Amino acid sequence: MKQIQITLTPRESKRIIAMGVKKLPVVRQALKKGIILITLGTTNAYVAEELTGKKIDHLRYAAGYIDGTATVVPQDRRLPMIALKNGKEVNGDGVINEMTSQDVVIKGANALDPEGIAGVMMANPAGGTTGTILGAVMARGINLVIPVGIEKSIPYSVTKISRRIGIERCSKATGLPVGMMPLCGTVITEVEVLTLLGAEDVFPIGAGGVAGGEGSITLCVMGDKAEEIFELVQKVKERKGEL
Repeated sequence: MKQIQITLTPRESKRIIAMGVKKLPVVRQALKKGIILITLGTTNAYVAEELTGKKIDHLRYAAGYIDGTATVVPQDRRLPMIALKNGKEVNGDGVINEMTSQDVVIKGANALDPEGIAGVMMANPAGGTTGTILGAVMARGINLVIPVGIEKSIPYSVTKISRRIGIERCSKATGLPVGMMPLCGTVITEVEVLTLLGAEDVFPIGAGGVAGGEGSITLCVMGDKAEEIFELVQKVKERKGEL
């Protein structure tokens, strides 16, 4: 069995993950007949680019982000959520009210715990997008796809975190205080994506870096399609200026 080793920066991981989300059967089906709602988030900005074919300002397609502190994008700078109906872009406002169990909501995450549970930070006292959308998702059985890089892995239970923290429980914070919501859906990391792309086995072997490689993940990829995957990764790396 062929074996390769690849290192992906966070931006390269986001692009690879977005490519994989596009290949998910539930997403492909909804692109043909159904609704896909792409909530705000920097990883989701890459997903939106893959699904729409247009360039998107990654930092403006977000509600909040970490830049050394926890912060939010001002409302007047945020781009609107993108929704696709039968593959065509439509207004995302209120589209959740039309969605059924055949449709897909794409929601990024801030944490991934050892059990594979993803969690999202919430800086809005009312829960923001997460609070607005997840009730409908869980009540109706709408498909929730959670693209998240392995770089967001944490060595602690997301469920326990959600029970212990909260905006009103925090006295000081470097940036905005937050609560956390566990997400129940299909988690898509680099591992799942590379498997979708044909790898027979994928596992992380290292993390971190310097000089622009901070947050990188190094993986071992095995299988007959390992060389094809390596070429794909090289093509993504050649798009550095576009990432």
